[in-house]
Amino acid sequence: MLIPTNQAVESDEQARALIARLEARAQRHSLEFEGRHICWRRFGEGPPLVLVHGGHGSWLHWVRNIETLAQRFTVWVPDLPGYGDSDDAGSAGLQNLLDATLASLDTLVGANTLIDLVGFSFGGLVAAHMAAQRQMIRRLALLGPGGHAGQRRPRGKLMNWQKAADEAALAACMRHNLAMHMVHDPAQIDALAMRVHTDSCRRALFRSKNISQAGGLSAALDQQGSELLLAWGEHDVTAEPGVVAQTLTAGYPRRQAHIVQGAGHWVQYEQADEINRMLLGWLDAA
Repeated sequence: MLIPTNQAVESDEQARALIARLEARAQRHSLEFEGRHICWRRFGEGPPLVLVHGGHGSWLHWVRNIETLAQRFTVWVPDLPGYGDSDDAGSAGLQNLLDATLASLDTLVGANTLIDLVGFSFGGLVAAHMAAQRQMIRRLALLGPGGHAGQRRPRGKLMNWQKAADEAALAACMRHNLAMHMVHDPAQIDALAMRVHTDSCRRALFRSKNISQAGGLSAALDQQGSELLLAWGEHDVTAEPGVVAQTLTAGYPRRQAHIVQGAGHWVQYEQADEINRMLLGWLDAA
């Protein structure tokens, strides 16, 4: 196991080295869609499992999950259009992002291949729409999904990191924003979380905030028929987890929800071991 899932990474040098070693294990694919390139990474062997990152993110939103999941699955992780190593989406709208993501996915795994799909935050909304449009989804899991149109509970205002005067000020902004929006326990804001968040934010071109807050999750879920798992950290600032869980699961026997104790929005990072166990147990269920 390369990436520690339950202990802090102390230095930025160590964080960079861990990311580089994980990157070295990936099979990297760059696919073209309408003149733009979408980057995917593949890990492991087994049934196909797709992980979709959140807004202001990249494939590294799953940095503490990939290796565990790749022991049983072929894990496919995109940089969505407008993020990470992928080109911009070519449009500010969600549909163009979806078209590019779905077309590139089907090129990689085959349009008629049944997959499991997991999405986080804005990526949860993206994954719900992917499931509604593609249909060949065996199981769908959404972690802290956007698009629920319910109450949010911010801890405080975010800082504009783009106005940071130097690297120290940038680091202070990133640490503040992680504490306000992504991570509940300050001890979990380690060098790895800082490196992932900083690099991902710097490279994000697609603006997801308005799309995530506009709703649409419930309607997308009603258009797909797979087994559905929903999970939130108990301190997730983007939702009232208990309320949203009840709204999205009541009357739907094929949907289940979990609230993970001691975690904020970036639940698969802050409580990686619990999320990894939860996903593996649920994906392995008959």
